[in-house]
Amino acid sequence: MWLGATHMLSGYDHLAFVFGIIFCLTSFHDIAKYVTAFTLGHSVSLLYATFSAIQLNYFAIDAVIGLSVSYIAFANIDGFRKYLNIHPPNMMLMIIGLGLIHGFGLSTRLQELPLSEDHLLLNIISFNVGIELGQVSALALMLLLIAAWRKTHAFQTFSLVANYGLILMGGLLFLMQMHGYEHTANPEEFIVSTESSSPLASSAMVSSDAILQPTWQDSISITIPARGDTEYKLHMEKGATLDYAWESNGTELFFDLHGEPAGDTTGYFESFKKSIDSQSHGSFTTSFEGPHGWYWKNDTPSPVTIELHVTGSYRRLDVNKVPQ
Repeated sequence: MWLGATHMLSGYDHLAFVFGIIFCLTSFHDIAKYVTAFTLGHSVSLLYATFSAIQLNYFAIDAVIGLSVSYIAFANIDGFRKYLNIHPPNMMLMIIGLGLIHGFGLSTRLQELPLSEDHLLLNIISFNVGIELGQVSALALMLLLIAAWRKTHAFQTFSLVANYGLILMGGLLFLMQMHGYEHTANPEEFIVSTESSSPLASSAMVSSDAILQPTWQDSISITIPARGDTEYKLHMEKGATLDYAWESNGTELFFDLHGEPAGDTTGYFESFKKSIDSQSHGSFTTSFEGPHGWYWKNDTPSPVTIELHVTGSYRRLDVNKVPQ
């Protein structure tokens, strides 16, 4: 639920679309009607696509979402009549259709997380509830600002400038996402380099300025591709302990520290720590034998390099890059 709310509040394309929906509507009834239609549209496609494991290229989906921002703003300025000399399409049907597209985009993001089959439907619904909570929070703030300004003489001018700005913003988002789509259509290999220091006992400690710090057994440099994801795993026996620390260059990433039982084919995994941050450190003891490690998701337009340090009883595995 928290991931859904933060995803909506940080999703400027979704927020721009919602802003476009309410911008030129004058009555609460109209606002409620169209926002409800949008909510129903993206909720249906989010639930269906995620539960059915339908995955689409997220750059292509986000490109269409960018166009949807331009579309709603173009409709707001009555552009179909003014510039195309045609009757505009039925707004309610278009809002529902665009909501369905936004839902596929949300589903694509959700499916990039390491979801377990256990309670999958509940997890999907919780994510969608978080999306709605984030949307309602943003919507309430937008309505307060617009309601306070709508009665002023300058509002009409601001309305035109804002909607032309949304048209431009949607076009730029479309071009940016299509650029990303071109790169995913011809993917490059991302190389993860590993540098190992001399093996030391996991309990070895050194003193520096009276502060005890572990002497890391391995230091690994991992590059997370732009708008991509990567896993790094270590094979550990039952009851083994691992001390770890990792940090990025300051960029916050979604991460999930988890383990998977050896030989399991059900998709079960156990999470030890899951959050959004630019660094993390600590230790954990395994409750079963199998691969243990991290999943990182990078939602930024630039690659991010992580420096991971580990000490403990383990066997290193090859890096598993999560498929796009």
